[in-house]
Amino acid sequence: MQDFLWAASLTLVRHGESEGNLADAAAQEAHADMLDLDIRDPDVDLSDVGVGQAEALGRWLKTLREDDRPEVGLISPYQRARRTAEVAVEAAGAVDAIRLKGDERLRERELGVLDGLTSTGIRKRLPEEVDRRDRLGKFYYRPPVGESWADVGLRVRSVVATLQSGYPGRRVLIVSHQAVVMVFRYVLEELTEQDLLDIDRDTQLANCSITRYTAKAGDEMMTLQSYNSVAHLAEDSEEITEEADAATPAN
Repeated sequence: MQDFLWAASLTLVRHGESEGNLADAAAQEAHADMLDLDIRDPDVDLSDVGVGQAEALGRWLKTLREDDRPEVGLISPYQRARRTAEVAVEAAGAVDAIRLKGDERLRERELGVLDGLTSTGIRKRLPEEVDRRDRLGKFYYRPPVGESWADVGLRVRSVVATLQSGYPGRRVLIVSHQAVVMVFRYVLEELTEQDLLDIDRDTQLANCSITRYTAKAGDEMMTLQSYNSVAHLAEDSEEITEEADAATPAN
């Protein structure tokens, strides 16, 4: 009998709508330079809509067969991701069944000097960064004291190695952020830079959306079963939101 090389299932969830998403949308609409937030990004909580989305996620988890439901959750330590997971697990009635573990490798992409700025503010205050981003491209552009998508890829590859060594044959839930979920696709499916950018251009990852992979014993790669699914939100009449996690110079 062949051993598992991967987790049996991997359920990737972007956090529910956050107060930061709302602040970003308001700042963009007002053409403001900065978001109106007085707390640091790791402490930004869910909006009321985000809580409802997390509850809908939990109700979806509850519909899964026991042998298909996640057994363990690896969670970004940022408040909006942690609360999404906690609300969902409670709504699923699975507080004791799904063990949640914080993992800083799943944190949001760090924006460095761009943190808190809108695309308008970046163009106005840091035009040289707009030029540099245009030259390097979205995947490799690293804001000063921040991270590129490629940097996030190093973190994700480390998490994937942990999944292979520590969770073979297990069912794993990951609650994280937009860029992190996207880069999981890049790593797990061995995509090219252009493949990933095409997906990012064509589809905005929704809050509390589900991206799911499965593997059988002996499989050399995980198989994508669903991407950016929001059926659980629609079924529960929850608002579907797609605000970006953070502004970039090209917005």
